[in-house]
Amino acid sequence: MQRILLVEDDKTIALGLSYSLEKEGYEVMLCHDAASALREARSRRFDLAILDVSLPDGSGYDICRAIKAGSDTPVIFLTVYNEESDVVTGLDMGADDYVAKPFRLRELLSRVRTVLRRGGGGEKDEISIGGLTVNTRQAKVTKNGAEVPLTALEYRLLLTFAMNRGQLLTRGQLLEDTWDIGGDFVNDNTLTVYIKRLREKIEDDPQNPVYIRTVRGLGYRMGE
Repeated sequence: MQRILLVEDDKTIALGLSYSLEKEGYEVMLCHDAASALREARSRRFDLAILDVSLPDGSGYDICRAIKAGSDTPVIFLTVYNEESDVVTGLDMGADDYVAKPFRLRELLSRVRTVLRRGGGGEKDEISIGGLTVNTRQAKVTKNGAEVPLTALEYRLLLTFAMNRGQLLTRGQLLEDTWDIGGDFVNDNTLTVYIKRLREKIEDDPQNPVYIRTVRGLGYRMGE
């Protein structure tokens, strides 16, 4: 059974989320403050940590630093903040995802499954696909050695493709796994726009893509 450290000071949210995670088959250690979370993080191993950023006695960032100092445990930040600077701060210290409140439970559970699946698969620090390199530690993408500037959602979309290279991904799968940082869901039309923008940034010829290929009537596949 996979063990999750859940740190959330809002007891209503915490109890509801803890219950839902346990119903999904996870073992949950629930903490409402930074002090107790740090004790748990230092005394036992967890498969995932879900950390509220704003806590009564500290910050989820402090807990993340403590966790990352001693292990590769994946971290998801859970917070009311959704400014780009907050997202960058979390990603820079090694967070695997960043979910803003209010959130829809089904999509948060999907993010949990995705992060655990990546962690369990022995995710590498770098994923190379042709001339593209995705650095998962720094959340940076380079093409032929030059950095490709991506938004948080564009990066998440590309990472989803990279982690499933060669596999067909339906639009439904992409919509489920690509959740807007601000707490809204990406609809079908928005997904089309983001794939177009991503192609414009990573493809030599966006009209004839070699990285993100369309499988007509079914979805997309990452090639090269």
